[in-house]
Formats: sequence, C-alpha cells, structure tokens
Amino acid sequence: MHFKQLYFYSFILLLLSACSDAGTNRQQAENAEGYKAIAPNFNADWAMHKLWDDGLAEVAIYDAERVVYGKKRSFDFTIITVKEDFNNEHNAKTDDYIRGDLFPVMKVNQFCRIPTDNYPYHYLTSVFIKREQPWHLHKQTTSSQEWCGNTFKAITDSGDKYNLNYNSYFDGQGEGNYKLKKELLFEDQLPYTLRALRFRNGLTFKADIAETQQTNKATQPVAYNATITSKKATINNREVWQVQVQLAPDKINSYWFATEYPNTLIRQQTWDGRKLELKKISRYAYWQGN
Repeated sequence: MHFKQLYFYSFILLLLSACSDAGTNRQQAENAEGYKAIAPNFNADWAMHKLWDDGLAEVAIYDAERVVYGKKRSFDFTIITVKEDFNNEHNAKTDDYIRGDLFPVMKVNQFCRIPTDNYPYHYLTSVFIKREQPWHLHKQTTSSQEWCGNTFKAITDSGDKYNLNYNSYFDGQGEGNYKLKKELLFEDQLPYTLRALRFRNGLTFKADIAETQQTNKATQPVAYNATITSKKATINNREVWQVQVQLAPDKINSYWFATEYPNTLIRQQTWDGRKLELKKISRYAYWQGN
C-alpha cells in the first residue's frame, strides 16, 4: 500500500476512535447529569475504601423468609459483595488485566434455594454497580429455576436507557425486550446501594425504583416514585440506621444497616413478605477450592 494511502487510513481510524471516545464521554456525562437529583444523598467514595481492594469477597448469610404458594417459607439467603474489573469489549469480568478498556465495578450476587411442598425454587441475581457511583446500576442478570422451567432476565445500561432482555418459559412471554428509562434505581440493588447513603436523621428524598426481578415471570417491571428516609434505630441494643423505602402508600420496604463502615445490612423487611436477618458474615475468596 502506498505510504500516502496508509497515512490516510491511519488518520481515518484515529478520527473514528476519537469520535467514539467523545461519544462515550458525552454519554457518561449525560448519565451523571441524569442522576444529579439523587447523587448528593450518597457517598460517591463509599466503595473506594481499601477494604474492597484486598482480593476477598464479603459473604453474608441471612435467615430468610418469603411467601410462596400462600405459605411462609424459611431458607438461607446469601449476598456476596466483591470488587471486579470489567472490560468494555465483553461487558464482563476480565481475565486480562493489562488491556486498556478495563473499569471497576462492585458485584453483588444474591442467591437462595426456597423449598416448597413439591419442589424447590432457585434464584440467582448478579448486580453490577459502578464503583464510583453506588447508585448507578451498570448491569443486572437474574435467573430462576424450578421444576416447571427456567427464566432469565438481563438489564444492561445502553446509554440513554436500560434494556431488559428476557427468556421465559411462560406462554405469552417467551423471548422479548423492554426499554426502561434511565435514572432508575432497582429494588434488587438496594441492599448494596443504600449502604452508601449519607445517613442522618431526617434524610428524605425521592427516587424512581423498579420492582424486584427475583421472580420466575418476565413482565414489564413496575416503577414507583418512591420516598426514601433514614433515621437512627436500635436492634438488640445495637444502634443502627433504619432506611424506609415507601414505594406506594401500601408498599413499604425497610432496611437496617450497621452505623460503622462498611454499613452491613443487618435486617430487611419488604411489603410482600420477604425478610432477611443477618446470621453470619465473613470475608474470603469463595471461588478458590480447598
């Protein structure tokens, strides 16, 4: 190839790359602008603490309760919180740590096995939050498995909106996609995101919150214009922060967090009968075999 042609093509590639970077930066700025109303209520540095750079995961196990088929079911619910590095190419945890498109996220895995009279239900939800923006959901996947079938849902940040892609075994659902507006919080991220609140008595603000995806259905998520408040409370003679999320007049979720960093979730109660009570918490590399 002639030198001038090579120079021309190199220039075009450089120009396209610059335009792409500019577009990405512009979109990131727009996203930050969209969350401006709720961002001041959170500590953006919460996940920047050196604790999350120790190469270990926080593994919290809860005594849990949920109503299934009209009965209260008792089971263990596990929440795993760990820092990971994603790459832009695959939007997933990287295996190559010297590539140039890496960015940090906080992964929050939520797993449970719920026994019922006939067969168990399994739910695994993976929530990925921007490390420097604890309110900003980057990606979420949810899967459910039981003897009738399995359902998978993936929410991804596409810039100006969230895409929810699903594959369900239910008639009338099957495969499809929903477009969700940006500036949403998602109920499944709250056990993590609310840990980063700037806690104080009397804290009150509004936020749009989409309902939990930990179900075997793939319907259009209901979004609520919720009111979030915090106040001091006591659990077993221990001072904690109580956060109330009022989704609707008759739908109130409550969360209790430790006052000391890293503000562990101690208890959770939701309007539809889901309950969590911390039983055990530790830090270790759960992915390593014995």
